[in-house]
Amino acid sequence: MQIRDLSVGRGWIIGCAALVLIILTIRLLAELPADAQENGRTAAQPCPGDNGGITLPSGFCATVFADNIGHARQMVVAPNGVLYVNTWSGRYYRNDKPPAGGFLIVLQDTTGDGRADVITRFGPGTESGDAGGTGIALYNGALYAETNDRIVRYRLRPGVLAPSGPPEVIVSGLPLTGDHPMHPFKIDAQANLYVDLGSATNSCQVANRMPISPGIQPCTELETRAGIWRYDANRTGQKFSPGERFVTGLRNGEGIAFDSAGRILATQHGRDQLRENWPRLYTPQQGANEPAEELVQLERDADYGWPHCYFDLSQHKLVLAPEYGGDGETVGLCAGKRPPIAAFPAHWAPNDLLLYDGDQFPAAYQGGAFIAFHGSWNRAPFPQGGYNVVFQPLADGKATGPFVVFADGFAGAIEEPGQAAHRPSGLAMGPDGALYISDDQRGRIWRVTYRGPATAAVAAGRAPSSRTDNSAPDAATPPEGIHPDAGRQGAGALPTPSGATAEQVALGDSIFHGQVASAPCAGCHGTDGKGSPVGPDLTSGKWLWGDGSLAGRAHHQCRRPAPEGIRVADAAAGRGPAVPFAAFGRCGLCLGAGPPQRRLKRRGAADRIVPARFLGQATPQHRDQPRFGAASARAPHIRAIAARRTAWSKSRLPRI
Repeated sequence: MQIRDLSVGRGWIIGCAALVLIILTIRLLAELPADAQENGRTAAQPCPGDNGGITLPSGFCATVFADNIGHARQMVVAPNGVLYVNTWSGRYYRNDKPPAGGFLIVLQDTTGDGRADVITRFGPGTESGDAGGTGIALYNGALYAETNDRIVRYRLRPGVLAPSGPPEVIVSGLPLTGDHPMHPFKIDAQANLYVDLGSATNSCQVANRMPISPGIQPCTELETRAGIWRYDANRTGQKFSPGERFVTGLRNGEGIAFDSAGRILATQHGRDQLRENWPRLYTPQQGANEPAEELVQLERDADYGWPHCYFDLSQHKLVLAPEYGGDGETVGLCAGKRPPIAAFPAHWAPNDLLLYDGDQFPAAYQGGAFIAFHGSWNRAPFPQGGYNVVFQPLADGKATGPFVVFADGFAGAIEEPGQAAHRPSGLAMGPDGALYISDDQRGRIWRVTYRGPATAAVAAGRAPSSRTDNSAPDAATPPEGIHPDAGRQGAGALPTPSGATAEQVALGDSIFHGQVASAPCAGCHGTDGKGSPVGPDLTSGKWLWGDGSLAGRAHHQCRRPAPEGIRVADAAAGRGPAVPFAAFGRCGLCLGAGPPQRRLKRRGAADRIVPARFLGQATPQHRDQPRFGAASARAPHIRAIAARRTAWSKSRLPRI
């Protein structure tokens, strides 16, 4: 009996304890805020790692999805979660050597751990004279990508990640000269392909980026640059022309996105060097803090002001640029230009734009804009800025509050272009609502997810630690370098050597930069002719005459040998069999500067010809050689070289 009584007592005690525990649990849940109970999430969960070195708001976590893949620019995610990335190379990256293989990359996470375990490169690489690109998009079951002067389309087959067939050319002949040779683009649901053609210059000066140089009147560069062009994503074989311009006055609108109402939004890189070029009008503080970076709404035929106007952040209005008579306060003709819908600190460099419509992040982020800021180079003598991803709340095409720095710490301890660990460049959203951020400094990609309450408010990420003095040196220069003649490049007003025509000069420029028949001269020697790991500098050094031998003293770096027993000089002079132009590979393209359907055959030519490696400064005694036209003893720019090669090839080489 005692044992039975004890059992009953023990059961009663246990029952009471359980009841008390249930009551306490109910009270605790009742005291929690509603947003901490939604979707089963009672609080922000800690992140399992260091977020790949970046800082984020509470509840957001990041994994390094991929690393060291090259200069990763913009990205797009397929409905099956596969990520496609475009990478770039060239003078923006000091002509360093890109990874082997194609510039396009497909990445897939097959294990679900937030890291790509399948990484495949495809498309053309440096061996074909390609330099990669920035823009990339998916439309109607195909992958579109920028490469050199064109946008191409790859057909995607079900179950196959990387396309294997050759692409179709959608549009070609896009400008590659000047300060902004990239071509970011987006495609809307109606197959409209909107492509950014950034300005060739900083502010359309007679001498680009030079002190006290006035603006060109009129700024003819606007006919072919500094705007958004529109093409048909379903049509192949389109050619660039001024007629397809959609809007004008955008210095460099790298980020383009469409909202749920069909509005087109774009970012704008504000101009540089107000203080450096106009020291009597602007203080160092004004040079560092003006003008604003912009978020604009695109409308057909609208003018956003460049180069005549810039948006003054402190006055919150468009004012007249000093190159066109401005003094930092005068509005003038800028009253009729389109202002931005949101403005951001000067020189941060907005490289991509994403309007968030996923369902993973809190509702407060719906419809707002994530912007990847590449980071400044010219805020000296004050600290640099940017190197982050911001979030700008939006509704009905308008800003609804101030922006917050969403992700930071990319640069590491030093926010300066040459020493930053990483620089944000591209943004994409996965089908699950995850946010991808690319870095074009060292080729890292982050995947950002959310694991907190669904009704959390928009918040800034934790500020990273960095050195106290992040100012750039006073002699800092833009990544593309300083090119005083960039305005003439953009306007097409190049010197025309004796014996050549202006049309041949323009064709020579296009050939050198790969705009005609994908000629790869710039692929080896750099778009500015200053060399790369696979081709020498054509703009300096002592220029000599060679005998034309590919294996001998020509010193031109060929990627494949000439056909056995044939020298370029012999073929050009008409001795021996007619040799197909393409037989000489890269050297043939550079030597002849003509399309592949021509033959390197010229009757009556001298026994000695000048390979491309030696055309920079012709000696006075050879100044009037007819095969290259007259050459200045001090050729000012590599494009004159292309012009001389073109004059020779166009007038002397018969078609096959």
